[in-house]
Amino acid sequence: MPIKSVKVPAQFEEIFSNAETYVSKYFEDLKLTPEKGQIVIDGERYILVRSASLSVNFFGFLMRMYPGLDQSEALEASGGILFNMAHTIGLSDAKNFHKKTNVEDPVAKLSTGPIHFAHTGWAFVDIKEDSNPSPDEDYYLLYDHPQSFEADSWINSGKKTSFCSCYMNAGYSSGWCEESFGIKLISREILCRAKGDPYCRFIMTPPHKIEEKITAYKLANPKLFK
Repeated sequence: MPIKSVKVPAQFEEIFSNAETYVSKYFEDLKLTPEKGQIVIDGERYILVRSASLSVNFFGFLMRMYPGLDQSEALEASGGILFNMAHTIGLSDAKNFHKKTNVEDPVAKLSTGPIHFAHTGWAFVDIKEDSNPSPDEDYYLLYDHPQSFEADSWINSGKKTSFCSCYMNAGYSSGWCEESFGIKLISREILCRAKGDPYCRFIMTPPHKIEEKITAYKLANPKLFK
């Protein structure tokens, strides 16, 4: 049965297919009770947040609140806040799912993440063939987030950015994978639809290797960065 909610290299299809079955069943247990102000999925409390509030509007808020910051400082401050918040959420959500699935293999732990990500409206995840998700310093993940809520928010606002905007997408995915593999990980967006690129593309690796991996990718794909 084809996988619908994530795209992965062939060698990972079976494990992600199993994860899709589990996560889809998890989200079938959805109870909306507005008279109590609650959204509950499989016994867990969820909330809905308008996506622009955590992207376009958040950047605008910081610019207004701190007029002394120039644009680069405002971007660094707001991007750092959004990344760190999402990274923490990703860590927590992954830990919760790992308890429910009772799996030990790191890739199996990772597999529920992109599917949970899709069901909660963050983005679709497309993991590339060059990826090497290993539980050591050789960990490398190259992936796209088609329909990233952050990029879509900027595009729908009619504004084109000069920067990669998907800080929360990067933070959440790296948080989930960090918890899954038991190693420190960071993700950086290197291409973004919000600034006119064809994809929202990310590289995830241990923090001390991120600059090296980004530089190598840019050297190998110069046409994408003109």
